[in-house]
Amino acid sequence: MDLMFYVVPGFILAVVLFGAYRVVRRSLQVRSAWNSGLTAEARCLRMFTTTHGGSGDTSVSTTLHHVYEFTARDGRVVRFEEEDGPATTVEGDIVTVHYTEGRNVVATAKPPRRARLAASTVFPLAFLGVVAAICVTFMVTFHQTAEFGFGEETGDTVDTVVVDGVTMTP
Repeated sequence: MDLMFYVVPGFILAVVLFGAYRVVRRSLQVRSAWNSGLTAEARCLRMFTTTHGGSGDTSVSTTLHHVYEFTARDGRVVRFEEEDGPATTVEGDIVTVHYTEGRNVVATAKPPRRARLAASTVFPLAFLGVVAAICVTFMVTFHQTAEFGFGEETGDTVDTVVVDGVTMTP
């Protein structure tokens, strides 16, 4: 039964660490695309939305997606999808994309906004850090209480004697 108090927070901690990895990875990819100095004209092939939530009394969140296609400097045709682009970009529009060269091309149609990228990295990481700290604190606290037996009957008794209203131990 005690194993559950380690497995559940451990699972939550694993999900948090994976989320932090994804946030940092995407931030580094976008930053490397901006820093590469490579740009190309891309055509918006498709625009669509996805929705999450809405069952019962929950709120609905909608995410806007764009699919772009461009020709890289080495002649390869690259197609990529990006979330949270501008709603004013519609199918057929031409946009400037920043991309990296190499076997795996990373591209973004978002214009360089380094402060915004930093904020969109730091705030989620701070939240995930708090969740991770809560999980670790819970596991450590549970381990200490289980190890030292706080709140459990140990069976040890101490004889006391009361003489003239004063409690004394022999």
